[in-house]
Amino acid sequence: MSNLSIVQPTLLGKINERQVLRTLQAQGPLSRAEVARFSGISAPTASKAVESLMKSGYLEEGDADEIARGRPAKKLRLATRTAQVLGVVVDVDKSRVVSAGLDGRIHDDLVSEFNTPGTYENLIDEIVSRSKTLMRRSGITTLGIAVSLPGQIDYRQGRSIFSPNIPVTNCHAPGVDISERLGVECLVIQESHALCLAEKQFGAARGMDDFAMLDIGAGVGLGVMSGGKLLTGNTGLAGEIGHITVDIDGRKCGCGNYGCLETLACEAALAWQLSQRFERKIDIERMLELLQENPKLFETEIDRTCNYLAIALSAVINLFNPSTLFIHGRFFSTDESIFPALIEKTKKRTLPPSFQDCRIIQARGSKRQGAIATIIEHITSSVVPELTS
Repeated sequence: MSNLSIVQPTLLGKINERQVLRTLQAQGPLSRAEVARFSGISAPTASKAVESLMKSGYLEEGDADEIARGRPAKKLRLATRTAQVLGVVVDVDKSRVVSAGLDGRIHDDLVSEFNTPGTYENLIDEIVSRSKTLMRRSGITTLGIAVSLPGQIDYRQGRSIFSPNIPVTNCHAPGVDISERLGVECLVIQESHALCLAEKQFGAARGMDDFAMLDIGAGVGLGVMSGGKLLTGNTGLAGEIGHITVDIDGRKCGCGNYGCLETLACEAALAWQLSQRFERKIDIERMLELLQENPKLFETEIDRTCNYLAIALSAVINLFNPSTLFIHGRFFSTDESIFPALIEKTKKRTLPPSFQDCRIIQARGSKRQGAIATIIEHITSSVVPELTS
């Protein structure tokens, strides 16, 4: 018997299992008969795949529902009662560890937030300590962890190459270090890429295979989804639009250059402008509060930020021609007139055919959801191993 004939039944079984997982992710809890119907797999084959996934801890049975004949049929669902995944968001000021079921729903009562430490060792200690607390929950198996990080990530090595906003992670591989201490697989993903996955799995990009995501929080980050896959470049460093020089006489950026886009076109840049105006440090949270109280008082600073942000949006649309461009930022909520004004500024700077073919909308997903989406996608995709010769 050839090796191929041995591999094929196993591979086909795994492909069926992944199809069942994808079906439940898209449809929610289903009966066994519904799993077969929605997945397009025969009932016996679907049943076999379901049993294998339940043994692996990926699926569980929920409460019975009444069906047409009045007989109860238990629904199959992605594991939420017996399994969890953890997501870690490392940000400039605050970091957090969250728990979710395989359905992606974050347990709001299991969110652990802490001030981002000033050293790499303390950062890993905090993440490990808080993850251990969540992993001690009785009867719950932790299937994996994902860490969302700003900056450049080498996906081949799982290493943070350069993060202007959180330099303590530079040249470190947090996924490896966390995994070794917790005994659970841990991935690292660039935060803009994580936001793309969050929007695709849980937000307005469900069903979309081609879109872009611009994050304008502490910096300017770009994620591009093309053909259903993240555009990561040769080593995972694609998308660093925030470090394009737009003002050769501008202020120094965290990357060491001067006049980078992210020194002018993000919430941190707007907070810096307010700091100069008040002659004291204004962080992003305080900036949002001030804008919420009286946005008209800061029209000059808002307008300047939006002018440069329009340059960023125009560049993304002209370069990548996305069907939809999502913007992840909070300061639009402080005044409902800001976002429409930004769209008009962008229209003036963008090639008309490209602009007309692109919707620009505010993102719904969060970095927490992005980290969770990352590990869930990895688990689902890993059900089918790569073929080797």
